[in-house]
Amino acid sequence: MNLFEKIFNYQIISRLDGSGTFMVTAHERAWLAAMLQHPAASGAFTPKTLIKLRSLLEQDEPLDTSSHLIEKARSREKQVYHPLLRPLRRLIMNRSGIRITHCLKNGKIYSNQLAVPYRLEYSMVKREWYLLWHHIRNHAFMSTKLDKIISVTETDLPLERVNDIFERISQTLEGRKTEVLIEIIPQYNEELSRILYALSCFEKEVQYDAQQDSYTVKVCLLGEEQEFLLSKLRFLGKRVKVLEGHYVKKRMFEASTKALERYGALDTVKED
Repeated sequence: MNLFEKIFNYQIISRLDGSGTFMVTAHERAWLAAMLQHPAASGAFTPKTLIKLRSLLEQDEPLDTSSHLIEKARSREKQVYHPLLRPLRRLIMNRSGIRITHCLKNGKIYSNQLAVPYRLEYSMVKREWYLLWHHIRNHAFMSTKLDKIISVTETDLPLERVNDIFERISQTLEGRKTEVLIEIIPQYNEELSRILYALSCFEKEVQYDAQQDSYTVKVCLLGEEQEFLLSKLRFLGKRVKVLEGHYVKKRMFEASTKALERYGALDTVKED
């Protein structure tokens, strides 16, 4: 095994992760130093954390992109960090109740709704943050964009009741989950890091077969996330193969068949 294989070897990386060791390259330190200069950094971190990060990176030169990147006509920038992230994360960690005021697409406002915040999620497709929460009065599981939330205030709820709601939501989400088993074609093992990076936003388990020198990735996801997984699989192309997951296999087969029909290659394949 050469040096570069060791750097990107999955077994080594997974062992380091298991021991709590986090590797940071000089390039990543330079990137972080540059990001801390962005105006949004003061909102994303507490003053204490920001001071500590900057002190740790005092000896690192910020990444200079001025000579490499030229900004032309850009689309409207969406701020990845939202000011409600920090207070909502604290409320979720403390398992607190909340009073939430939010609006719908049609502009209708629902005020002072008693709720329990469950989880924050970021949509990689829509590039927006969502709050998953339980509506106490309607006994409904809700998903609301942070941009649609007008105000959130903490309120007292019995911890036993909140724990019970968390348990029921967890069971509901587990029931909605499905598993997709993906094989990495052995000849593309050298691109393992790239393939795993493409699947990094999913809950997954990687297994290695030493005898076959092959990797399989078991992805666990909600039903509505399967379309996003399909977009990643199409991006990876012939590097991967879906072994299990009826819906995903069916959609990949349909897409391949349509592509062959479009280019007049389907008849040729049948003849062969």
